[in-house]
Amino acid sequence: MSLQIPSASSSSLFKQGYSTHQSEDGAVIRNIDACRTIALTVQTSLGPYGRNKIVINHLQKMILTNDAATILRELEVVHPAAKLVVMASQQQEAEMGDGTNIVIILAGEMLKMAEGLLRLGLHPSEIVTGYEKAQDFALKALEELAIDKVQDINSKTELTKALRTVIASKQSGNEDLLAPLVAEAVLAVMPKNPINFNVDNVRVVKVMGGGLSDSRVVRGMVFPREPEGSVKSAKKAKVGVFACPIDISQTETKGTVLLHNAKEMLDFTKGEETQLEQVIKEIHDSGIRVIVAGGVVGELALHYINRYEILVIKIMSKFELRRLCRVVGATPLARLGAPMPDEMGTVDIVETEEIGGDRVTAFRQENETTRTATIVLRGATQNHMDDVERAVDDGVNVVKAITKDPRLVPGAGATEMQLVERIIAHGEKTPGLMQHAIKKYGEAFEVIPRTLAESAGLDATEVLSRLYAAHHKKDDWSMGVDIENEKGTGILNALEWNILDLLNVKSWAIKLATDAVRTVLSVDQIIVARQAGGFTGPKPPAPNPNWDED
Repeated sequence: MSLQIPSASSSSLFKQGYSTHQSEDGAVIRNIDACRTIALTVQTSLGPYGRNKIVINHLQKMILTNDAATILRELEVVHPAAKLVVMASQQQEAEMGDGTNIVIILAGEMLKMAEGLLRLGLHPSEIVTGYEKAQDFALKALEELAIDKVQDINSKTELTKALRTVIASKQSGNEDLLAPLVAEAVLAVMPKNPINFNVDNVRVVKVMGGGLSDSRVVRGMVFPREPEGSVKSAKKAKVGVFACPIDISQTETKGTVLLHNAKEMLDFTKGEETQLEQVIKEIHDSGIRVIVAGGVVGELALHYINRYEILVIKIMSKFELRRLCRVVGATPLARLGAPMPDEMGTVDIVETEEIGGDRVTAFRQENETTRTATIVLRGATQNHMDDVERAVDDGVNVVKAITKDPRLVPGAGATEMQLVERIIAHGEKTPGLMQHAIKKYGEAFEVIPRTLAESAGLDATEVLSRLYAAHHKKDDWSMGVDIENEKGTGILNALEWNILDLLNVKSWAIKLATDAVRTVLSVDQIIVARQAGGFTGPKPPAPNPNWDED
C-alpha cells in the first residue's frame, strides 16, 4: 500500500474568500453541465422553424429574436467555462457574421459525448487528442462536400442563391423577398475588386407602418428626419459637412456687459448678427447649397440659412456623419466657415419623402456605383423590424464571406449527416482508445438534423433513420431534412431545392466549436477570487441599546 502525502489545504494558501473547484469534485463534469445549459438554451432557435426567445436585459429592454449571437450578447453569462463557448460564438459572429448557433450547439453536443467517455474512464487528454484528430479529418471531408459555388459575385441571381438559406434560417417565409433586396443593396456598393467589399456600406433604416413587401433599396443614404429649414430639396448640389454646432460661438466664461444708453443696447446683438450673416454668406458664395450639421443649428443661423436658400439637416450620430462624408466625398469640418474646394462634397439629389406617416430625407447618387446603399425596412412592430434587420445583417456579412471563398455545401442538415458517416468510418480505422473519441465527435454532428426535425414537429427518430439510409449510399449525400414535409417522408434533396450553406461558415463553426470544447475539457480546476468591492452603502441602523430606558 502506497503512502499518500497530504496536499497543502487551499484554505491556508489563498486569501480569504477564494473558492476552488477541483477535478476530484467533478469540476470537468460541472463545466460540461454549464456549457450544455447554454447549448440547450439556444438549441431550439436553430433553423427556419426555430423558436424565438424573449430576453429582457438589465436596462429592461425587451428583445425578441431567434439569433443566438443577440441572445447571448444580452444574457450575462458568468460561469467561466460557459463563457469560453460564448466567446467562441462571438468570434464566429465577428469572423463570418452567421452560424453562431451551430458553434454553441455543436460544442454542447461534443461535450455531452465527452461526458459519456469520461464516465467510462477515458482520460480528458485522450478525448482532447481524439477530438483534435477528428477535427482535421472533418475539415478535409468538408472540402470534398462542396457541390456548388457562387460563379459570379456581381450577378444578382447567383448572390440571391447563396443568401436565401441564410435569411430563411432567421426569417422563414420572407427569404424570397429579402434575399433579392440584400443582393441589390450589396451590388450597388460592390467595388471593382470584391475583396474590398465593406459590410458597413449597406445600411438599414426602419420605418414603422406598412408591410415587409413595401421595403426597398435606396442608392445613397436615408435619414429618418426632415431638414431643419424651409428648403426641403436640392439637385446637383455642393455639400458642406460641419461637425460643430452652427450657431454664434459661446464664450467659456460668463462676462458682464455695462450698457450706458438705448443705442448701445440696440447695437449689442448687431455685431453678432453681422458676423453670423457674414459666415453664412461666405458659405453660400463658395457654392454650397446643402449643409450637414453635426450639432445644434441656432435660430438666428437658421434665419440666415433660409434667407440664402440653403438646405440644412442635423445628424447627431458621428458614425452616420462619417458614412455620409463617404457618400458625398466631403471632409467634416470642426470650424464654421467656407470650406476649401477639396473639403466640399457633391450630391445628385437631396429630397424629403413621406414614408408611411414619417418624413425622411434621402441623399441619392444617380451614378451606377454608389459608396453606400440603404435598405428601407417597413413593418408593423419595432421588434419584428429589429429581427428582420438582424437577418439582413447576416446576409450582408455572408456576402463578405463569399468574397473570400464562394464554395457552397448542401444545407438542411445534409452536410452534417455526411460528416457523421465519414468521421465514424474514419474512427473505425483508428487504433487505440482514441477511436472512441473520434467516433463520438462524429456522432455529435447528428444534433443539427435532429434539432431541425424536432423544431419542424417531425418524428426525429424516423427522419434520422431515413437520412442514415440515404447517406450510407455514398453518391446520395445531398439528402437533408424536409421541414415542410411536402413529400411526407421528411427528407429532400438540398441541391434540387436550392438549400445551400457556405462552406467557409461551416468550417469556421467546426474549428471554433472544437477549440472551445478542447479548452473546456483540458481545465481541471477553477479558482475564483472573492469579488472586489462589496457593500459600500449606508449601514442599517443598529438596535437602540437603551430601548428600555425612559
